[in-house]
Amino acid sequence: MQNLDLIITDLARELFMTALMLAGPMLIAGLLVGLAVSLFQALTSIQEQTLSLVPKMLVVGIVAILMLAPGLGLLTEYAHRVLERMSTFGLS
Repeated sequence: MQNLDLIITDLARELFMTALMLAGPMLIAGLLVGLAVSLFQALTSIQEQTLSLVPKMLVVGIVAILMLAPGLGLLTEYAHRVLERMSTFGLS
């Protein structure tokens, strides 16, 4: 039973790390663009709400498209690791 708990904990840790690696680049890009736009708005006293939304949407969309192939690779590797360990749970 102890071994099963370790496997489940390891899979959960890998799941969180995979999710962080998938979402991280988009979140960081959105954060940086939001910070830059906020700084620009503060310096120019322009308080247009769409000025902050549209650039973030564009940058996050572009980063998502650029990260599509590596992200699918990460998901495939994680799925293989999970499926390899299914025999431990008696599901194969």
